[in-house]
Amino acid sequence: MLMPSIFANDLMDGFFDAPERNYKKNYYNSGLMKTDIKESKDGFEVIMDLPGFKKDEIKAELKDGYMTITAASDKDNKIEDENSRYICRERVYSNCSRTFYVGKELTQEDIKAKFENGVLTLNVPKKEALPQKEEDKYISIL
Repeated sequence: MLMPSIFANDLMDGFFDAPERNYKKNYYNSGLMKTDIKESKDGFEVIMDLPGFKKDEIKAELKDGYMTITAASDKDNKIEDENSRYICRERVYSNCSRTFYVGKELTQEDIKAKFENGVLTLNVPKKEALPQKEEDKYISIL
C-alpha cells in the first residue's frame, strides 16, 4: 500500500541532461529526504530526514491517494564578513520532494505529522478499501 511513486521521483530524471548538469543536481540533493518506513498492524510510520529545513518550509499534501512531501529552503545570500569570501556555496537553495501512494481511502485528517530536530515523522493508518459492488459487464455482440 505505502510505496514510493515512480511518477513523482522521475526514474529518468536528468537522464537526458548534459552529464555535468546531472552530476550537480544529484550531488546537491544526494543527502536529502532519506526515508525509513516501518509497518505495524495498524499502519505505517514514515521517518524522513530533512536536515537544515524549518517546519514552515515543509509541506505535506494528499491528493488522489498520493501523499507528497515537499521541502524548499532559500538560505540568506548575504556575505556577513567583509574580510572573507565564499569559495563554494552549496547551501543557498534546496528544493526536494517525494511522493508515496497511500490509498484513496485516506483523508488529510487521518495522517498525523510531526517535525522535530530535522526529522519529519508521519503516521499513516491502514484503511480497508470500501468493498466495490461488482457489476456485470457484458460485451455487446453486433
